[in-house]
Amino acid sequence: MRTESRIYLGVGSFFLLILIVYFLWSKESTGSVLLLASAGLGILPGLYMGWWSRRMRPRLEDVEVVEPLDISGVVGTFPENTIFPFTLGIGAWLTGLAFVFGVWFAVIGMGFVLGAAVAATVESKRASLAEPANRPAPGGDGRLRDR
Repeated sequence: MRTESRIYLGVGSFFLLILIVYFLWSKESTGSVLLLASAGLGILPGLYMGWWSRRMRPRLEDVEVVEPLDISGVVGTFPENTIFPFTLGIGAWLTGLAFVFGVWFAVIGMGFVLGAAVAATVESKRASLAEPANRPAPGGDGRLRDR
């Protein structure tokens, strides 16, 4: 995650530099606030990813030399056949139609979006707990095993 952190921090720093130049040149507050928000949207995730990358062990993407033995095993935890991305798309479409037909479409669409998001999350958690490495440790404390 260090690479992603550096990218986000670079984007945030770029917008911060543009903010300083823009504000000193134009003395206009609206554009400066928008540039400040853009800088924050780059810097905050970059700092979080940098903090998180120091707490976790290096991923395969972060290691210089990777052996074939390192990449063997389960690749992903997402279910192979699921209806929830389609349901999420229908909900987004209905929410977009609210601009044309009224707020009641947004209520129906948001119901689809929230239902699909919750159901997909539950389904993904169930799939990830099926892996032996992600099962809770015996002892009843509910913590996941250290790999």
